Amino acid sequence: MKSIIKKKTWAAIYRLLDRVSPIDTDCGSLCGSVCCTCGGDVSEDMGIYLYPGEEKIHDRHSDWLIWTEERAEDYDFPDSWYGKIYFVRCKTPPVCPRHLRPLQCRTYPLSPHISEDGILTLIYNDEELPYSCPLIDEHIPLNEDFCRATYTVWKHLIKDPLIFDIIEKDSRTRDLK
Repeated sequence: MKSIIKKKTWAAIYRLLDRVSPIDTDCGSLCGSVCCTCGGDVSEDMGIYLYPGEEKIHDRHSDWLIWTEERAEDYDFPDSWYGKIYFVRCKTPPVCPRHLRPLQCRTYPLSPHISEDGILTLIYNDEELPYSCPLIDEHIPLNEDFCRATYTVWKHLIKDPLIFDIIEKDSRTRDLK
C-alpha cells in the first residue's frame, strides 16, 4: 500500500495545522484532555491509526509514541488498503510534542465527510468513543481559521486514492446510521 502524499507535503500539512486551533484557548482545559487520556480510564488502550504515508513524518523510535504495525486486511479498512498499517498510542497523555501530533489529533473534533454527490464537507466527529468532547456536546463554535485549514488539508489529502477510499467508506457507514 503506497500513498501518493510525499513526506514534504505531510510536513506542510502539519505546519498549516500548527498555526490553528479549534478554539482560542487549549480545548483540553475544558475537559481534562479526555481525547488524550480516554477520560482517565486506564483500562482503555486507545490509539489511532496513521493515514497512508503519514508514518513518513514520524520517528518510529520516538520516546512518546508506542507503535504497532498491523495488517490492513485484519481490520475494517477499504479493500484498497492492504499490507502494513500503523497504529500509535501516546505514552505520556496528555503531554506530547504538539508539533508532532498525528493528523487525527490535529483536526479533532472535525471529520471529513464525502456526500453521495462527491462533495467534501466537515462534520463533528461522530465515532463512538469512551469519552465526550465539550466542543461537540456543548456546540462550542470552532475558529473559522481552524475550519478553513482543516478543510484545505482534507481537500488535498483525498486526492490520494487510499485516503479518499477510507473517507468515503466512513461517510457511507455514517449515512447508514
